[in-house]
Amino acid sequence: MCMTSAPLSFRPEELLADVIARLIGDVRHVAVGNASPIPATAALLARERGNGRPYVSLLGSPQHTFWTDGGRELFDCAGQGRIDVFFLSGGQIDGHGNINLVSIGDYAHPKVRFPGSYGSAHLYYVVPKVILFRTEHSRRTLVPDVDFISAPGANAPNVYRPGGPIALVTNRCLFSFANGRFTLDSVHPGHSVADVVENTGFDFDRPAHVPDTEPPSPTTLKLLRETVAPQLAEVYPQFALQVFGVGQSALTG
Repeated sequence: MCMTSAPLSFRPEELLADVIARLIGDVRHVAVGNASPIPATAALLARERGNGRPYVSLLGSPQHTFWTDGGRELFDCAGQGRIDVFFLSGGQIDGHGNINLVSIGDYAHPKVRFPGSYGSAHLYYVVPKVILFRTEHSRRTLVPDVDFISAPGANAPNVYRPGGPIALVTNRCLFSFANGRFTLDSVHPGHSVADVVENTGFDFDRPAHVPDTEPPSPTTLKLLRETVAPQLAEVYPQFALQVFGVGQSALTG
C-alpha cells in the first residue's frame, strides 16, 4: 500500500462522512447527539441517498428532530427500540470497545477530567448499531485499556444486550468490531497500515491485504456540498462554514 502524494479532491470531513454514511445502511431512524458534526453530516447524506430514509434526528435541531424533551426523549426512543443507529466517542477508546468520557488517571485525583458519560452506557446497550468515531487517532486516545469505563463494549454472556459497537471510524482508518475485537478494514488515503499500527495503542486484527478506503464519488461530493451542507448550517454553522463554505444565510437563500 502506497501513500498518495497527489492532492486530494475532497476534505477529510467529507471522506469520514461518506464512510459513516455507508456504515449506516438501510435503517429506519438515525439519531445524532450533541457536538457531532461529522456524524450529523453522514446521517443527512444517508437520508439524501435514500430519498428520505432513514429518518434523521439531530439533538438540538428544531428542523431535524421531532423531540420536544431533548435527551430524555432520545433515551426513551432508544429504550423502545425506535433508534437503529447512534454515534459515540470518548476521550479514550480501547481495544475492547470500551469508551471513557469521565477522566484519565486516578479517579479521585484525575490528570484530565472529561464532560461526563450522560446516557452513553444506556445507548450503547440498546441501539443495535453504534458507530464509534474519533478524529484524533493516536496512542493517547486509542489505548490498551481505558482508565474509566463509561460504556462497555462487551458484556457477560448472561446479560441481554440488543445493541453495541459495529465500527470505529478515525481520521486514519476504518475498524470493524465483532466478538470483542477490532479489525482493520481499510486505511484512508494519505495513510498506511504501518501508520495505523504506530499510532494505535491496542492490538487489532487485520487481513493480509488491507485496502484503501474508497474515496467519496463526485455524486457524493455534490450531495454533500450542495444539499447536505445548507441543512447542517442550522445546527452546526461554524462547521458548515469552515468545511463547506456555507453560512446560515443558505437556510433562507
